[in-house]
Amino acid sequence: MRKGIHPEYRPVVFRDRAADYAFLTRSTMTSERTIEWEDGRTYPVVDVEISNVSHPFYTGTARVLDTAGRVERFERRYGKGGEA
Repeated sequence: MRKGIHPEYRPVVFRDRAADYAFLTRSTMTSERTIEWEDGRTYPVVDVEISNVSHPFYTGTARVLDTAGRVERFERRYGKGGEA
């Protein structure tokens, strides 16, 4: 790697506010806010809207949409397409 052109890669805490969950990882993200972590050190914190703890796919609360039923209902309501 060329020196001086890459952002600093350092430990950062990502916090999922919806699930009250935080994890420490390495990233190039920056933040003005900081948090004291479990090890007693202070790290920059980045708030995220969703993580694996709150995402419906990972939590098992994902809904499967009945697309065939929706198409049939649309055709009943508005008729089949292509009829002129």
